[in-house]
Amino acid sequence: MRHCKDCEPAQEIHFIAYLSVVLGWIDEPFFDLMEKLFKNLANKIADTITLPFFNTIVFLKLGHYSTEPDDQDTWRTKCFWEEAKRRGIKMKEFHLGPIRNAFVAQYGNKNKDKIIVFDGLPRPGTEESAALKWMDNKGIMKEKFKKEGLPVADGTVVWTCSQALQIFKCLKKPVITKPNLGSRSRHTMIHLNTLEELILGFKKAKKLSPLVIVEEELKGYLFRGTLVGGKLAGVVRRDQPEVRGDGVHTLLELLEEENKRPERKGPIFHQIIVDKETEMELKRENIEMDDIPAAGRVVTFSQKTSRGCGGTTTEVTEITHPENVKMLEHVASFLNDPLIGVDFIIEDITKSWREEQHCGIIECNSLPFIDLHHYPLFGKSKNIAGKLWDLVMPESKI
Repeated sequence: MRHCKDCEPAQEIHFIAYLSVVLGWIDEPFFDLMEKLFKNLANKIADTITLPFFNTIVFLKLGHYSTEPDDQDTWRTKCFWEEAKRRGIKMKEFHLGPIRNAFVAQYGNKNKDKIIVFDGLPRPGTEESAALKWMDNKGIMKEKFKKEGLPVADGTVVWTCSQALQIFKCLKKPVITKPNLGSRSRHTMIHLNTLEELILGFKKAKKLSPLVIVEEELKGYLFRGTLVGGKLAGVVRRDQPEVRGDGVHTLLELLEEENKRPERKGPIFHQIIVDKETEMELKRENIEMDDIPAAGRVVTFSQKTSRGCGGTTTEVTEITHPENVKMLEHVASFLNDPLIGVDFIIEDITKSWREEQHCGIIECNSLPFIDLHHYPLFGKSKNIAGKLWDLVMPESKI
């Protein structure tokens, strides 16, 4: 697979991503019908046969179980697994060729074991929220949230470049473009002010999705709120790779000093890399590596906030304004789902979102990266895995 800068830090096969969206549209009517006709039966069958199926595949040596996380597992899996060990929950991961991220968790004694099987992260109960079908779809989410009175950016979903240009003319600048489906900011472009920039952003997003979001760029910092059981469990601020000027040192010197930070040696946080995209970002900010940034000026080196690209995280749960907590828990109530990650932009998390003119929710995630709260670069970690285990296996509560 050819490396794609727009997919960093986690690579995606463009054709497969695009095809999966198209196939989802094609088979959706069929699966919706099957769900209406056989939902309860299908759930019971799945609950009954999944574990025996795994065991049979392992017995036939077509697959295997692992009892420890490995380098291929995400930090989300690792922190959840670590919390399971702390509670005496036995976890193992099922592997079938390249297929992974299916888990079996067992708690209790031989006479009274509780066993659950899940993908990625578990959800309590057997009934799935109806919102699981659409919460990851940015276009549908935007329309539903707008009707619910939740803050979202102005904009819409488009099929064609001409539609994108029409919307662009009606929106306040700058705007952003991103795939309608997808995560980790893959193929997302921000700070788009010209038609040429919009066309480039549209083409990039189109590589992963037939539908592209074109919307107003909100002002402020990016935050991730994670909700467990309808309650806000943690909030982290996600910052782009950046340094703050002191009026004395050059940008290059500030960068070199920041990269000396021990936490940036991996495996979670990484050094800030200077490449062609960095040069473009610095050009947009009208600064060069030999310049001396004014004291307090923040200079960013990338449009992405990913830790793999040099981004950082700061735990801010305790200073989050009560109105913002209420807004995020409103999202959980509206979606009626016990596990949600909400990405939102606001300038000052200590102030109510109602006081901000250009803040809003940009996306929701049904499989949130809870490790963002476990391993912040700044601030005290939050044990989100523990809160989730309390929900799905309350017997293990410490």
